[in-house]
Amino acid sequence: MRLVINGQEKQAPALSTVAELSIWLQLPSFGSAVELNGQVIRRAEHPITLLKEDDQLEVVRLVGGG
Repeated sequence: MRLVINGQEKQAPALSTVAELSIWLQLPSFGSAVELNGQVIRRAEHPITLLKEDDQLEVVRLVGGG
């Protein structure tokens, strides 16, 4: 499946949901956000939000430090 993630084209395995994408990208369960085609997807909606070929995603990971 071809996806554009943070502006870079990626060939991903056959992913069907944002939740599967999160697992593939090894996103932490806390401190990350996913935007799909310009819309932020709430974490509760990750398992039911379907992906399709050529979707545009922005993935953000929060980084803390001091």
